[in-house]
Amino acid sequence: MAAAASNSENSCVKTLRLKVDSAHLDTHEAQSALAQAAQILRAGGLVALPTETVYGLGANALDASAVARIFEAKQRPSWDPIIVHIAGPVAQNSTSIPMLDPLVTDVPAVAHDLMRTFWPGPLTLLLPRSAAVPDIVTAGRPLVGIRMPAHPVAFELIRQAGVPLAAPSANVFGHISPTTAEHVFEDLDGKIDAVLDAGPAKHGLESTVLDPNQNPMMIYRPGAITANQIREVAGPVETLTDKILPNASAREALPSPGVGLRHYAPRARLILVEGTLSELPGRLAEAARAHERQRLGVMLPAEMANVDLGTPLRAGIEFAWGRWSAPQELAEKLYAGLRALDAQACDVILCPMPEAGGIADAIRDRLRKAAHSGSQ
Repeated sequence: MAAAASNSENSCVKTLRLKVDSAHLDTHEAQSALAQAAQILRAGGLVALPTETVYGLGANALDASAVARIFEAKQRPSWDPIIVHIAGPVAQNSTSIPMLDPLVTDVPAVAHDLMRTFWPGPLTLLLPRSAAVPDIVTAGRPLVGIRMPAHPVAFELIRQAGVPLAAPSANVFGHISPTTAEHVFEDLDGKIDAVLDAGPAKHGLESTVLDPNQNPMMIYRPGAITANQIREVAGPVETLTDKILPNASAREALPSPGVGLRHYAPRARLILVEGTLSELPGRLAEAARAHERQRLGVMLPAEMANVDLGTPLRAGIEFAWGRWSAPQELAEKLYAGLRALDAQACDVILCPMPEAGGIADAIRDRLRKAAHSGSQ
């Protein structure tokens, strides 16, 4: 199949849906879909693929023209770098990974420890790039973000394509990240060549992005791999604070993917509500009264399903978010919930903020960025 057309022609591509059962990759149907997707990628086209975090939009990372099509399809600014995804064995007794070695000039010892522990998995490492990595991938910066996805479909697609894949989230830039194939079609149908549909993503939030080249190491974006997990394996680590995040409108290269202040955002105005579980009903009701003339939606924890939230919220639209006591459930359903309430034409979405710690740090990070232009 020919590669995706570029520029104005990119809007009239016939986007294929290639279904794959990740539990049965050895079937003829799965292998046929994977082979077709791999051929599209080798030809310079765009394929949305499932990962354990969210759906990504993949292109051959070594082909600058192919990567440029990602920016066109997503309407992504050139100053926002892209993570490169690789596949291959991570040996306990070796520092060599065949698909990684040509992409980097150096790998710190702590990075090897992290790879052996967390790869394949939702950890992106910022490493010194080689000349093989096009400037467009890193926004001209000296470090390239690299990870090895754990999703069997993503891993096998990269292996069959035989090239590393540049793959940001498969959505329009700044919009809610996609956790299902349907979400991808909502944003990118007609703009990319194909979507590999393997069902919902597992974690629901993007990978942790870590710079292991400094001491202490720096987490630029929290994710499913937490600071404590990293600390136990590789030593001191800090998390980038909001105070030094660059403004998303700045026309300069960002230091890492996912650090712009305006990201993951619904069309509705997102209002964040802080408090303990016992305090949330009153605080949500208060926020609802302030916006009672608008169409309200609420991300509602399971523990509050039978709580009287007052008239404005009773008249609003609820999304059953998951158990407050199980932050992983909240992470898995976060983007699906924001998209569902957007689809109901809510003007305002009220969302409780989980208490900090572990995976909740990643949820809080995404919600703050999603609410940046209109939070209270």
